[in-house]
Amino acid sequence: MRSCVLHAAEDLRIEERPLAGLGPNEVRLRVRAGGICGSDLHYFFHGRVGDFVIREPLVPGHEFAGEVAETGPAVTRVKAGDRVCVNPSRTCGRCPRCREGRPNLCENVFFMGSASKFPHMHGGFTEYVSVEEGQCFPVSGDLPFAEMAFAEPLSVALHAALRGGNLMGRKVLVTGAGPIGQLVLLAAKRGGAAHLAITDMIDEPLAVARRIGADEAFNVAAGTGELDEAAKRLGGYDVVFEASGASPALNAGLMAVRAGGIVVQVGSLPGGQTPVMANRIMAREIDLRGAFRFGDVFGDAVTCLEKRQIDIRPILTAKMPMERAGEAFHAARDRARNLKVVIEF
Repeated sequence: MRSCVLHAAEDLRIEERPLAGLGPNEVRLRVRAGGICGSDLHYFFHGRVGDFVIREPLVPGHEFAGEVAETGPAVTRVKAGDRVCVNPSRTCGRCPRCREGRPNLCENVFFMGSASKFPHMHGGFTEYVSVEEGQCFPVSGDLPFAEMAFAEPLSVALHAALRGGNLMGRKVLVTGAGPIGQLVLLAAKRGGAAHLAITDMIDEPLAVARRIGADEAFNVAAGTGELDEAAKRLGGYDVVFEASGASPALNAGLMAVRAGGIVVQVGSLPGGQTPVMANRIMAREIDLRGAFRFGDVFGDAVTCLEKRQIDIRPILTAKMPMERAGEAFHAARDRARNLKVVIEF
């Protein structure tokens, strides 16, 4: 089978690799579509994501979907030919965090397409991949594979929205209008937010955000003056979701949130120490919360996609074949032209 293998920054090769074995509870999947995530871009262009550094060749990709090619003898939930979204996370179910209902913080997690552990955990940018039965979520009907690949990033957005608390009637700000920021916007809209604002440094993604429901969109490339005025006019935002992974955006969110409000850090900040306005957090009793990957919401995300309760189609901007995978990564970085780029296998 052919696989996309990342050896180092900007060194992506399509290589022939042997099929992995198939355990009794495993499913061999014929991958059909995989979305390029912000973390994939960091691996491709920088060889690392925050503190996770590529130390051996890695098959990237954790946003993917396909059809079942073969099943192990103990598999009962899916069969050959089924179309499935794949949860890239395998948790142990035994550690303290799993037992308290926070599987995204599992101490023994296997997360596909990640360099967080060594040996690395290969992902789904390959023609065939073996996953556990419990990672497969069947989709009925004819939802395109490219849309099915949104199940993972939509799960991230739904989890972030949950970390923000009850959003009904709230004034919500999202910093960063990339794919995750746009999905958080949609999740907050579905959660009943009364006012939705978003920031970015590029006009094109802000235009998309307006089309999918943003009441206000601010280009902060030249400064946060307009955002600061809007926050003052509204009496501060109730909840801020920081989805850009930039420390200036986090601090802008801390300035824009009301006293006693909530700031949820969704984007991956650069590795090492991050300058943050800690005195403002203290003096205004701001709740600063992290949102890491997602908990038990993957099935909810699949349902939202399947029933188009959340329509992600405006965010899907390009599809490219596996043979043009390197080009696809460069296209995904061009945020003036693209939001989500999907590789088809």
